Amino acid sequence: MLPWKRVLRPLAALLLAAAAATVPASTAQAAAPSSGWNDYNCKPSAAHPRPVVLVHGTFGNSIDNWLSLAPYLKDRGYCVYSLDYGQLPGVPLFYGLGPIDTSAGQLSAFVDKVLSATGAAETDLVGHSQGGMMPRYYLKFLGGAAKVNALVGIAPDNHGATLSGLTNLLPYFPGAEELLSAATPGLADQIPGSAFLTKLNAGGDTVPGVRYTVIATKYDEVATPWRSQYLSGSGVNNVLLQDLCPLDLSEHVAIGLFDRIAFHEVANALDPAHATATTCASALS
Repeated sequence: MLPWKRVLRPLAALLLAAAAATVPASTAQAAAPSSGWNDYNCKPSAAHPRPVVLVHGTFGNSIDNWLSLAPYLKDRGYCVYSLDYGQLPGVPLFYGLGPIDTSAGQLSAFVDKVLSATGAAETDLVGHSQGGMMPRYYLKFLGGAAKVNALVGIAPDNHGATLSGLTNLLPYFPGAEELLSAATPGLADQIPGSAFLTKLNAGGDTVPGVRYTVIATKYDEVATPWRSQYLSGSGVNNVLLQDLCPLDLSEHVAIGLFDRIAFHEVANALDPAHATATTCASALS
């Protein structure tokens, strides 16, 4: 018999390293205060009556994940906010690692804070990776559907993240999933077939009254296969980045951090009445 206990920890470390490799180096530095967003004196305009809450991905945080998209939306007249969620005890800077149902509760409290400060009746949510999937728990189980108009997921792992097939190795290492669950429950919850994802997707992907947009890239190496990001149900718009611009080579990280073609499609999803065609030229808009 193979010495499983000796290989479990290296496998877990491998999974963590693979996920961490998708995080920009700036997350290893202390996050600076946001500039231009998280302004609780901001009042939504008639043109953009709903505040936008940005929800970072696994290993991300409220600043580094949004250094490009938050100013992009702020410059277009939105009141923009971002939160940190899913922190593990004793783990600074890297968020989105705690149990995802608990993280959804943290999102719920943050949305209430934003709505109270702005006086708005509803918000729109924009999330990257786990941040595009986790809010669906809030919408489905925590009363969020009454407070959210739209959810825009950028490379969301709506049906799990295989890390280009790496998680498929877990069954060959008995006890590996249990180790991940104990050390980083937020990662374990994102493994396809997990109890969390089974509950989340049971009975349908969507809830009535919320508009859903998924923006995916075929070069994604984390939320794979990339078609698993798509949602089924009413009020859903699934978008492949390369259908908008075949030249766009963004993968899982780039699509959320600095891809202005994806950002243009986010803006369209937030204000569909004034949407304009997203093309390769949107990179310059």
